Amino acid sequence: MNVQRADPLEEVLTLVGATGHLSVGLVAGGEWAVAFEPPQGVKFNAVRRGHCLLTVDGVPEPIRLDEGDCFLLTQPRSFILAGGPGVEPVPAHPIFVAATDGTARVGTGDDVVFLGGRFDFGERAQELLLDGLPPLIHVPGRTPEAATVRWALDQIDAELRARPLASTLVTEHLALVMLIHVLRLHLAAAGPGEVSGWLAGLADPVVAPALRAMHARPAHAWTVAQLAEVAAVSRSTLAARFKQVVGQGPLNYLSGWRIELAAERLRRGDGTVAVIAREVGYGSESALSNAFKRVTGASPRDYRRRLGAPVRSGSGLGSAT
Repeated sequence: MNVQRADPLEEVLTLVGATGHLSVGLVAGGEWAVAFEPPQGVKFNAVRRGHCLLTVDGVPEPIRLDEGDCFLLTQPRSFILAGGPGVEPVPAHPIFVAATDGTARVGTGDDVVFLGGRFDFGERAQELLLDGLPPLIHVPGRTPEAATVRWALDQIDAELRARPLASTLVTEHLALVMLIHVLRLHLAAAGPGEVSGWLAGLADPVVAPALRAMHARPAHAWTVAQLAEVAAVSRSTLAARFKQVVGQGPLNYLSGWRIELAAERLRRGDGTVAVIAREVGYGSESALSNAFKRVTGASPRDYRRRLGAPVRSGSGLGSAT
């Protein structure tokens, strides 16, 4: 079966509305250590010069960060950046409050220079994306695979130094480029247990073709047999492998993704419930309403009203649906 295959990672990142924000930079030298409270959003830092130790709450061993390395904290965990072991850390907040010219300073000198910021996501990001990732992703910067991450960081640096027109917008978009490449690198190199759910499926040669097919045509009346044909395996092999890797069967996954698409359309106020039902793969408005309430606990109409999105009628003229 020849089918169009979509990019699930791109679709999920678009659906959860990822945005990047640069923070005040950090320059450190001598004997120093800084303790950070659990951050809001997904925190990232990159070492632009020098090296340091990163200690994250719940991660057994400190990690050495060398020049060009970066890391993502996908969960709100406290962490410490330090010039070496055994230094008593000082709280980060006063240091950053006292920052001048966009740079916070700690210790003596400028042995280590950091670039940092955070990524914010919409309300569904935790379940759809972040729960499938480890709490810490470390990307060594000097590997050939990290070339695009290095390029993005270099461009962000250049924008921050020169401050040309629209530099804030440019740096925020470059930060998203960096995020996507960090996720690509992690997914490509992840070992067993380092990703879960549909993210693990993207790296599986049997599951990935079926995932892409469902994302390309979510409204299609897929059967396990058709998806198995796309994946070039037997029906029983696909069903077992999908359940093992993703944690649920392929048609259960498809139903969940259709509800996510419907919810996103409802949040935007985009189309009537009847139109949304048809476009995400339900034969009628009532079929979508029943499935939507079973998953979310609210009818599509109540969900849309709760969020303050426009409520449209089934025909565009009559009563609200």
